[in-house]
Amino acid sequence: MVINDKFVVKMALRKLFTVSRGGLNMARGIHSYVCDPSIGLNPEQQEIQTVARDFARNELYPKMAEFDQKEEMPKETLKLAGEVGFGAIYCHEEHGGSGLTRFDAALIFEQLATGCTSTAAYISIHNMVAWMIDTYGSEAHKKKFLPGMAAFTLRGSYALTEPDSGSDAASLRTTARRDGDHFVINGSKAFISGSGDSHVYAVMVRHEGKPGPKGIFCILIEPDTPGFILGKKEKKLGWNTHAARIITFEDVRVPVSNVIGGEDQGFNIAMSGLNGGRLNIAACSLGAAQQSFDLALEHLKVRKQFGKALADFQWNQFKAAEMATKLVTSRLAVREAARHLTDNTQHKVAMCALAKLYATDTCFEIVNQALQMHGGYGILKDYPLQQFLRDSRIHQIIEGTNEIMRLVIARDVLTNSNALTG
Repeated sequence: MVINDKFVVKMALRKLFTVSRGGLNMARGIHSYVCDPSIGLNPEQQEIQTVARDFARNELYPKMAEFDQKEEMPKETLKLAGEVGFGAIYCHEEHGGSGLTRFDAALIFEQLATGCTSTAAYISIHNMVAWMIDTYGSEAHKKKFLPGMAAFTLRGSYALTEPDSGSDAASLRTTARRDGDHFVINGSKAFISGSGDSHVYAVMVRHEGKPGPKGIFCILIEPDTPGFILGKKEKKLGWNTHAARIITFEDVRVPVSNVIGGEDQGFNIAMSGLNGGRLNIAACSLGAAQQSFDLALEHLKVRKQFGKALADFQWNQFKAAEMATKLVTSRLAVREAARHLTDNTQHKVAMCALAKLYATDTCFEIVNQALQMHGGYGILKDYPLQQFLRDSRIHQIIEGTNEIMRLVIARDVLTNSNALTG
């Protein structure tokens, strides 16, 4: 695998800077037990992973509770993430991207999520928008948006979901009527992460009077455009470091030149974006589970009941073994999907769905069990377990519900040839 040498050097310099500043000592570093996330990685991948871990340790974890309580996007921290190269991870270098692979990105998001799962999730969404512009946008789009997005001086949001179309994305109703060299947009989008703080929105809209997936296209809209209306900030269970709002479009005039991809390719773009989005969110669940597991292990060792440490009770030993098994197998699924997405194989769609389904479900179980092991302390907001629980629960819904993941996987295994029919 070819790694961007400039990026590795930049990350190494950032690593020295953050380590010199110190920071809160998290439960473990890169580990030596069977759940060590560096197992199987080459030295370059380990370097990428280590820098992401150090960023999470120094810039995210110490402020994780504060970010959640304030319910504000940590914009200055995001700019630091941009300095490291986390603003356009798998975009080309020409316009400021880091030029890394989807596999590298999965390593990064996993580590960032150990520090603040909500912020890591927003970084993953922002990166999806940057990738869409880098992959489908014109040269003018790339020059205008990507350098700022790479640095996190510009932030991106993705707008597909609508109040009446969630899992059934192809039924979206937001319309675009051609009027000379502009489209006039009317409709609304819901649950848009980063809304109110983003500078560019990749919006899926429908050609007026054209039903079905082929009627959908993607257009870039900036929030200062007349008729772009932000709804109230939603109060959410988790993911509190980035707002979610309904966005309403009332006769919003957008230049035709803002279309990215073909004028009938929006649904394909959306699905391609979601493959990576599902992988990234699965990686974020891994990070939440890893940190929660480590916190639980340390708690079991020091907490005593009935005259002995909780770690000495066989029940807790068995539960720890189950958690370790779930964590490692989830990581294997995520990394296998990352390889298929990086290599653009025919199995990438089903693999990303499989990884998202398995990792988000299983890692939530790990976080929940870690909270249970903490007893009453687990539900206190002075302890991070409840925040990891709230943030990771959303992953079973976002980027396609896990019920839809089951449909995607079932379609693959029931319609393609198997060992008996192939």
